[in-house]
Amino acid sequence: MERTDRSVCNQKVYNQVFDLNSETLRNYLYYQCGDLQQAEDLVQEAFIKLWNNCKKVIFEKARGFLFAVAKNAFYNQVAHKKVVLEYAKSRPQKNLDNETPEYKMEEEEFMSQLQAAVAALPDGQREVFLLNRLDKKTYKEMAEMLGVSQTAIEKRMQKALQKLRKTIKNI
Repeated sequence: MERTDRSVCNQKVYNQVFDLNSETLRNYLYYQCGDLQQAEDLVQEAFIKLWNNCKKVIFEKARGFLFAVAKNAFYNQVAHKKVVLEYAKSRPQKNLDNETPEYKMEEEEFMSQLQAAVAALPDGQREVFLLNRLDKKTYKEMAEMLGVSQTAIEKRMQKALQKLRKTIKNI
């Protein structure tokens, strides 16, 4: 009987899962993709999948299910997003501020290389790096969110920082 009360199929429990996780999930996805609308769409898709699979997902695993579904949906959109970004970068842009064209070009080149360096990190390392640096999540919070140990989070961050330092040193 207790399982029925905590069933994700129960509207009140589902609403509780939504209230507890939607903002964090949206922020996580926003920092992954850089597009708030895309992040919100992915959150909506994840919650729809949760509702459609509510009989298979217990309350305690709902958060992990949502993050896994949303992360997979995001990765499915990455190829398309890369094409859009490459197209946007290739279009000439008018210089509307007081910065010199050389400075703007160097800045864009560095940002592009930095984004590429972050994008080139393995999935786990990129997640941990962005959650910590942009979303200000602690190692403990990330471990709970991703369903891994705090030690695993620490190792991922250490490896991510080492790779980024090496890449940036070569820029």
